[in-house]
Amino acid sequence: MLTCKDFLEELTDYLDEKTDAEIREKLERHIAECPNCWVICDTTKRTLRIYKGMKEYDVPRDVHSRLMVALEKKMATTR
Repeated sequence: MLTCKDFLEELTDYLDEKTDAEIREKLERHIAECPNCWVICDTTKRTLRIYKGMKEYDVPRDVHSRLMVALEKKMATTR
């Protein structure tokens, strides 16, 4: 039996349809029995559908630069 943690570890491959039939069946059984994981899966599917339908936009240079600086600072403090 899969745990919620197992489900979350496999979620990306499940949504990308990269899991084998046996694991897929276990994941679908878990989703059917676990309302929390069902919500996570359903919300993620809906979010992906929305993003796939959106037009791409370039990030302005100043926003990109500020984001990179913030990420570098954050990574430096977590090391």
